[in-house]
Amino acid sequence: MIPGDSKYFSALQDFTNARRKASIQEILARLAGRSSELLSYEEVAEKLKLNVRTEAGVYDIPLKAIIGSVGRYNEFNRGFLPLKNDDQQRWARVKAAVDDPVGAGLPPIEVYKVGEAYFVLDGNHRVSVARQEGFEFIEAHVIEVKTNIPITPDLQPDDLIIKAEYANFLAQTELASLRQGVDLSVSVPGQYDKLLEHIQVHRYFMGIDFQRDIPYPEAVVHWYDEVYTTITEPVRERGLLRWFPGRTETDMYLWVSAYRANLETELGWSIRPEVAAEKLATQVNPSSDLSETGSWRTAKMFARYTDRLFVDILVPLTGMDENWPALDQAILVAQKENSTLYGLHIIPRGLKVEKSETEAIRARFQQRCQEASLPGSLMVEKGNVSRQVSERALLTDLIVLNVAHPPPPGLSSLHSGLRSIIWRTARPILTVPGKVSPMDNALLAFDGSAKSKEALFVAAYLAEKWHTKLTVLTIADEDSHSVQEYAQSYLGLHEIKADYRLISGSFDIFLDTIQECQINLVVIGSYSGTALKQVISDSAVNFLLRKADCSLLICH
Repeated sequence: MIPGDSKYFSALQDFTNARRKASIQEILARLAGRSSELLSYEEVAEKLKLNVRTEAGVYDIPLKAIIGSVGRYNEFNRGFLPLKNDDQQRWARVKAAVDDPVGAGLPPIEVYKVGEAYFVLDGNHRVSVARQEGFEFIEAHVIEVKTNIPITPDLQPDDLIIKAEYANFLAQTELASLRQGVDLSVSVPGQYDKLLEHIQVHRYFMGIDFQRDIPYPEAVVHWYDEVYTTITEPVRERGLLRWFPGRTETDMYLWVSAYRANLETELGWSIRPEVAAEKLATQVNPSSDLSETGSWRTAKMFARYTDRLFVDILVPLTGMDENWPALDQAILVAQKENSTLYGLHIIPRGLKVEKSETEAIRARFQQRCQEASLPGSLMVEKGNVSRQVSERALLTDLIVLNVAHPPPPGLSSLHSGLRSIIWRTARPILTVPGKVSPMDNALLAFDGSAKSKEALFVAAYLAEKWHTKLTVLTIADEDSHSVQEYAQSYLGLHEIKADYRLISGSFDIFLDTIQECQINLVVIGSYSGTALKQVISDSAVNFLLRKADCSLLICH
């Protein structure tokens, strides 16, 4: 291309425009707190210990995935706009050649491919011109550089610190070869030293448990399989990362591990990893949907078929004699489910209680657990009773409560502590009216609502796993036939036989059925609608808490 050619002069003007755009992009990047610089392949290769290269052939690659250069990273910005005026003539010649309709075209560029990103070995000006022309792809001779570190086109210079730490971690643990496809990426520096410490501690306790020296690779694999994944799998399955934007599963592993350790120290309870993860999500984002109707069922769906529903049971205790049947009921459930019992004695603020009184409650609780051969521990706390029970409920699977003062009818129900606990608690609640139920003859109150479907889920489990006899009662209305068909279909799918009743009338039908069928457990959905609606029309839950002489299993 000769300097006097019109295409060449046009290309020179295009270069001037490109330089102007580069200056603007640099200002915008600074305001956004991001870098506009190309990455140096040499620096990346050194930090990530890149040394294995293979030929990958010639094919079209996405221009936006080119994030760096070999040796010329300081001559263009991240958008491959030119940064130096003395590059004008060469850039213009390439631009003019691209615009020449009769030209022979430009040869393929040469690149290194690292992960999903590319670094230009030869052809920086061709990339620059192609980007300014709006091309999406460019032909390239690709040399692939092997790495176990996830590299994406959004990689920033500051990210190299984290990537370098990751490379060192993988070199030390050899985890990438021990477990194919692992991704322990983190979002902030300094985390891999913590992971190495976790592995060392795990190796130490493995040695105690197995009574031998544990080779480091064995400890790495055992830690990954038995510790790391027990936290990250529930995080992934329950979609908890959506409440932690920009963070990774490994970030969550470290945070949940620390949070879980703090909880266990504070409460003296053994907290399951998945429970700590869910609790942490609600702490960070109180508006999360982890306490919404259906969340507990979703989290328990796998365990319902492979393990058990009620692994950890919470029993709030006042210390009064009338309260202890709740513990006896909890023991019955725990023996069937092989559960751990957690007692909770709450002292209202402002109330002075002698230490001897709380120690007596603790001793009685521990004695009953020992007599039943069940693990258990009791926590003593101060505060609002309903709020504390609701908070601790998120760490367990079932709450067992004594019914000493059921919610009264009318406006007075709004001041009921029991109603407040039921309203706030996102876990099933088993109420005990002073006597222990064998829970072998249940009535399912089913109206087709979302919460009654939660009750159906639990009732089906009891019928299938506990062999509880089941009666399904629906109060008739215009949609009641389709409602019962839903329950019949669900229970039929699980090969569960039940007695179905479709009766018109008021809540008194529940009492008549309880008496006629000698029901000892009612499984029912929790409150639906607004508090005002409950006051005006009462609710089946409050009615049964006042009138029924059997236990209620109230499902959120």
